[in-house]
Amino acid sequence: MIEVKNLTKRYGRGQKTVLDDISFTVNDGEILGFLGPNGAGKSTTMNIITGYISSGEGEVTVGGINILEEAIKAKSNIGYLPEHPPLYQDMTVWDYLGFIYDLKKVKISRVEHLNKVCALTKILSEKKRVIKNLSKGYQQRVGLAAALIGNPKYLILDEPTVGLDPVQIIEIRTLIKALGKNHTIILSSHILPEIQAVCDRVLIINGGRIIANGSPDDIRQRLSGDNTTYTFRVKGKEDKIIDAIDSVAGVVSVEKKEAGFEKLPKNTADYIVEFSKDLDARDVVAKYIVEAGFSLSLIQSNVLSLEEIFITLTENPELGEKLLQKTSEQEAEPSAVEFEFAEATEEIKEEE
Repeated sequence: MIEVKNLTKRYGRGQKTVLDDISFTVNDGEILGFLGPNGAGKSTTMNIITGYISSGEGEVTVGGINILEEAIKAKSNIGYLPEHPPLYQDMTVWDYLGFIYDLKKVKISRVEHLNKVCALTKILSEKKRVIKNLSKGYQQRVGLAAALIGNPKYLILDEPTVGLDPVQIIEIRTLIKALGKNHTIILSSHILPEIQAVCDRVLIINGGRIIANGSPDDIRQRLSGDNTTYTFRVKGKEDKIIDAIDSVAGVVSVEKKEAGFEKLPKNTADYIVEFSKDLDARDVVAKYIVEAGFSLSLIQSNVLSLEEIFITLTENPELGEKLLQKTSEQEAEPSAVEFEFAEATEEIKEEE
């Protein structure tokens, strides 16, 4: 397990606070998605966890070992891929990985182990090439291969798919997911679908403070409230459509959605239908609409994407802090939080 406790970091003469008393844990076998806008403190946090820089206050333990007090022992359990891998451009891939193997004092069979990490990262065909002659994508793979040398239990990956083409991104994403079965991983990425596809839990940092921590579904549920909504695209007379939908048991509310940029067929509109918690009555609503003589062309879930969650929380960090402090229903103020989120979401949509 990786434990970060009360981490604070300040830089420069003005002592600008980059990390402000952050704490979190990463459980064994977990893949944690580490998100935040540029300058939020992600790379600083990862550099402290890996022992590249020291913290001003607080402590980090990796597998129960303090990263500063027993640096060599702790680092032997960590594989780190920084955003810009420190590769020796004039070395061949094989020589560079051999150099890392020696540096880490690995005791596994050399040739067998290096061939294995090359195979995992799909660079076997490139191992005799000079690194500076490789594409950016392949150089990124060499950096990932270097992080895997020694079979470290903990992997810290900062933007591992930078420079890769779509096919390569999928391959690395699949590899990371497979590695998660035997490794504990912290993954930082600006590609939010990647985080959503791979990670068990998401931690969002902004301005040096944690503003969200939980599974994407967890955070989505806390932001959206108890009920679920769907969009139904229906052709017909508005008041009769609303009456037909509103008569279905379990429907909490139904309202016509304001027209957006998409041009809809004549007499066709989108209706936002809210169902009570744990009740999915889409099939019943669809049946009522069709039996009432209307044309139904779309049913779409209004589940928030990770991108929408990220934008909302980073632009409204106070909302994130409220959600983190919401430890019980008695302590929470659901209506106030939900109102703020709805208001923030509308502002984002207007800007778009």
